[in-house]
Amino acid sequence: MPPTASTQGKIAIISREVRIPPVGLAGTLNVPAEAAALVIFVHGSGSSRFSPRNRQVAQSLNEMRIATLLLDLLTPDEEEDRANVFDIPLLADRLSDAVAWAGVQADLAHIPIGFFGASTGAAAALVAAAQLGDRVRAVVSRGGRPDLAGAALDKVRAPTLLIVGGADYGVIELNEQAFERLHAPKAIEIVPGASHLFPERGALEAVIRHAADWFTRRLTTGKLEAKE
Repeated sequence: MPPTASTQGKIAIISREVRIPPVGLAGTLNVPAEAAALVIFVHGSGSSRFSPRNRQVAQSLNEMRIATLLLDLLTPDEEEDRANVFDIPLLADRLSDAVAWAGVQADLAHIPIGFFGASTGAAAALVAAAQLGDRVRAVVSRGGRPDLAGAALDKVRAPTLLIVGGADYGVIELNEQAFERLHAPKAIEIVPGASHLFPERGALEAVIRHAADWFTRRLTTGKLEAKE
């Protein structure tokens, strides 16, 4: 599919469907004019690059001149085996493939990269960040399972923000445990009254505010300080 142009506010955005080698992973890439950074979205189990929540977050980032890549980390055949959805090392390797691909794209190669992970995708984002070192400059987890990143948590160097719903019982505790293991600049934000998918009024908007602030400061200004 050829690229398409659109305008959000006063910002021109070029959108195109892409295929990430070596297995041809499907992705939707939106690049605003004068993009200052790229955020790759890593969806969780049961979701896809068409997730309305992730698309809403991506649109807000585009309006701040941050390019976004919404990506399926499994092929349609692989998705039929539910075990693959929870294969964190496999998903992390696919995410590394996406970073390598971005590194040779003329409109992306020169800008810093961040990850936005949801559910199990947050674990894959953290494992890939640990593997890629300075190539990944920031990570945000929305309702994620960072605990599934295991030993990789100790090796993450990218500033990491964990966003959790205040009513997402059980997941809050898992995020707090993972937070203690992170040695990178870090913060945790609890959205009051929000459940796992943040469907409550104003909850997703709070996620967007926190994520946009984190990515703007870490990716577009180079600041590495964290709120503790």
